[in-house]
Amino acid sequence: MSEKQQTVAIGAFVIGAGLIILLLIIYLLGSGFGKTEKVVMVFDGSVKGLNIGAPLALRGVKVGEVTDIDLILDSSKTNVIMQIEANFDAENIHRKGITDTNLTEELISRGLRAQLNSQSLLTGLLYVELDFHPESALNLVDIDSPYLQFPTIPTNLERITKKLQDLDISKLTDELESISHGVNSLVSSKHFQQLPADLASTLESVRELTTQLQAQLTTSGPKLDNVLDEAAVTVASANAQLPKIATLVETNLKTLNAAIASFEKGMSGIDGLVSPDSATLYQLNMALQEMTRAGRSLQSLSNTLEAQPESLLRGKRGDTQ
Repeated sequence: MSEKQQTVAIGAFVIGAGLIILLLIIYLLGSGFGKTEKVVMVFDGSVKGLNIGAPLALRGVKVGEVTDIDLILDSSKTNVIMQIEANFDAENIHRKGITDTNLTEELISRGLRAQLNSQSLLTGLLYVELDFHPESALNLVDIDSPYLQFPTIPTNLERITKKLQDLDISKLTDELESISHGVNSLVSSKHFQQLPADLASTLESVRELTTQLQAQLTTSGPKLDNVLDEAAVTVASANAQLPKIATLVETNLKTLNAAIASFEKGMSGIDGLVSPDSATLYQLNMALQEMTRAGRSLQSLSNTLEAQPESLLRGKRGDTQ
């Protein structure tokens, strides 16, 4: 092969390799390369059925997949935790508005929590479900990981299992046994055994009372009908007398109104007589003044006669001198 042909072959190889690299870059960018973020999650319960490659879904939309599952033993607390690592791809999450906040941190602050859920009841496979639970507490486990940690919440089955584990079965059994003994004592007691007979006696008394009530109603029925008939007659008579009573009351009211008018007229005449500028009152005052002067003269004459009785014959002493 000549040198020229070798040069052409090398050039073609370089160009082909460049095209392959360019197509690979375009593919990676189109598939969301550069938007994937590594996250970690910690679960206390069993992760049986969760495999590497299991989907990470936000309300049913796949946003990543599980990449690693580690079993971590905490020597200080003697408990085992399951550490799950996953790729979180935000390609399917479109943000509205302008914000500088990191998308993952914003989702966590809004209550995003991770929870194990079943893909299929037949296969028993699990996946990681992401959803918003703002009412749940933000519990982060202290682990040695460079990745951002998604808070997790237990499944409903795990909650029920934990409550059952927290129950004191021995105490509950003792309480049930005590209740059973109490029920047995009650059922075997003399009073409880006598209860059916007492109940039958009570029912018999109720039957007798019902019979007496029926007999009383039979005898009292006609009397009650007579009372109702008489009440109806009384009401009819009252209805007949009501117009007459109304007419009489109206007549008396007219007479009373006329008497009130006459009284008001008489009072008006009296007001005219006793008013300060009336002629009658002036003449009465003058007459009272004359009577006062006459009274004084009579008093003076009485005093003179008492002191000088002979003045009737001789006159006053002052007059003779």
